[in-house]
Amino acid sequence: MTPLLQDPARLKARLKELPAEPGCYLLRDGEDRILYIGKAKVLRNRVRSYFQSGGGHGHSPRIALMVRQVSEIEFIVTDSEAEALALEANLIKNHQPHFNVLLKDDKKYPYLCITWSEAYPRIFITRRRRFRSPLDRFYGPYVDVGLLRRTLALVKRVFPLRQRPQPLYRDRTCLNFDIGRCPGVCQQKISSEDYHRTLRQVAMVFQGRNDELLDLLDQQMQRYAERLDFESAARVRDQLQGIDTLTADQKMSVGDSSISRDVIALACDQRVAAVQVFQMRAGKLVGRLGFTAEAFPDPGRILQTVIEEHYAQVEGVEIPPELLLQHALPQQELLQEWLSELRGRRVRLSVPQRQQKADLIELVERNAQYELQRAQRASEQNLLATEDLAQLLDLATPPRRIEGYDISHIQGSDAVASQVVFIDGLPAKQHYRKYKIRSASVRAGHSDDFMSMAEVIRRRFRRWSQAKAEGADLQALRRSNASTLHTGGLNDWPDVVMIDGGKGQLSAVMEALRELDLDQELVVCSLAKQREEVFLPGASTPLESDADQLSLQLLRRLRDEAHRFAVSFHRQQRGERMTRSRLSDIPGLGPKRIRDLLAHFRSVDAIQLASLEALQAAPGMGPGLARQVWSHFHPQADDAPPDQPLPEDGQQPLGDPAPLEVAL
Repeated sequence: MTPLLQDPARLKARLKELPAEPGCYLLRDGEDRILYIGKAKVLRNRVRSYFQSGGGHGHSPRIALMVRQVSEIEFIVTDSEAEALALEANLIKNHQPHFNVLLKDDKKYPYLCITWSEAYPRIFITRRRRFRSPLDRFYGPYVDVGLLRRTLALVKRVFPLRQRPQPLYRDRTCLNFDIGRCPGVCQQKISSEDYHRTLRQVAMVFQGRNDELLDLLDQQMQRYAERLDFESAARVRDQLQGIDTLTADQKMSVGDSSISRDVIALACDQRVAAVQVFQMRAGKLVGRLGFTAEAFPDPGRILQTVIEEHYAQVEGVEIPPELLLQHALPQQELLQEWLSELRGRRVRLSVPQRQQKADLIELVERNAQYELQRAQRASEQNLLATEDLAQLLDLATPPRRIEGYDISHIQGSDAVASQVVFIDGLPAKQHYRKYKIRSASVRAGHSDDFMSMAEVIRRRFRRWSQAKAEGADLQALRRSNASTLHTGGLNDWPDVVMIDGGKGQLSAVMEALRELDLDQELVVCSLAKQREEVFLPGASTPLESDADQLSLQLLRRLRDEAHRFAVSFHRQQRGERMTRSRLSDIPGLGPKRIRDLLAHFRSVDAIQLASLEALQAAPGMGPGLARQVWSHFHPQADDAPPDQPLPEDGQQPLGDPAPLEVAL
């Protein structure tokens, strides 16, 4: 479907349909994907503001890029703005639109993830918040990475949890089960319901609900003791002692009161705002979260943006009864009603002016100021590096967009290439691209990095070459390169192209560019691995540079990122090929059933460990085919009766811990 900006008549008709009522609006692209979900007090006025004066002027580059792709507008009318706010939060949770990422997750801040959607959830630390399922939960982001790792390690000692991402043995448990560290997840020694119950207790630690968890465990210990089940009572006692150790390690007392609250403050410059959230529980500091957001003239609007997105992602029990704010919010009463509805009890928002609460705000603001200074120093360092690179390559202006290319394979097999992009000295991962090498001469046992690199460059710049052949003014296109509203699709011209390799790779790339008639248009260099030397086309000697030079450090970061991205894609392709080959040897399993099995079990190892009953319950698997798959992985048991399970299937070991009775 054509974007609305290119069809003024249809745009006018869509805008005319919008009512002057509160509600939510959904902006979709030409492939019916949701780009953005927003709320408005007056839908007509809010949505029309996106398309005034051509739909781009006055907007940030992110919003301007979004508006250029909008092909359809949907809306949902609500009775009040408060209902619209709640509906917006639910819709964003379900659809995760690309342009609703208002807060940028700083890569130095990790999250803790619990995959509640799985029968036996995993718990791990990650820096990439990707919603595989609406049931999965991310806690954080945590500013103190070391404390988070120590906390998780202690939690795994206190509670019986799965310790390994993959089972160590195929048909038996490992040492962790024997010493009580793991409940035997790999062999299903514990039911999924009991394991979920344990994980719900673990989640309370990362929700800041330690006191509540201690009370529940203490009550449970008393019940075990009254029933003379002293072994279970001792196990709960050890958990209580472990949580006491955890509490003493991570809490800093702030003498105020027993009320739980979040304290939110920020520091900002012209471009970015650093926001800090201090989590106070029972008068103690139990966690510190950090965000960066786009700067606005009104600091209250920044805080409101943070509150809307952060608390839309947490459970109601994690919301404290009080939020202390550095600045008043534009819609403070509305936000207060919304948070109260999420929590199920009253939530109060206030801007303290004196005494201890004001001191807390000042403390959080100082921490935000330090984070902002760190971000500013990094920005200044990147600016100096791009200026130094301009001097090294004899450019008129510092390069804004720099692209790096690398090839990865094992003796020609699964050959792939990567394209990574740095903008203003920072990785811009939304512009990364990966390529499968198509050349028939590159195959297992025969590699050709020169030919592979030339192929990638031809594919990357083919559109630009066609535009030039059709008479387009490349200089004009390059000048409009920074405009995200450029409608020709050619807005990705790089200021510098860096090739990972020496003079051979560089010569192959320049030959490909000459075929495209772009060899005089692009600035190309290569970075040799052995001596970290920079070569330019046609030069037999490298450029004079210092190993500690900022420009060389920038090129090395670009080269290392291109190498990492290429290797990860190569491993993915190799793994998929090996997975397909392991399952394709089974008679009766075609490509569709292999895909269905992998989607159901997630990995070949899980299929190998699955019981005959589990295989029969998988989509598209009948008893005969399930038996054939099971026999393929258990050839030593081919003489077992086809309708009987494995010897220990479904049995619980003697002395297995009684299920926890805490109902959360």
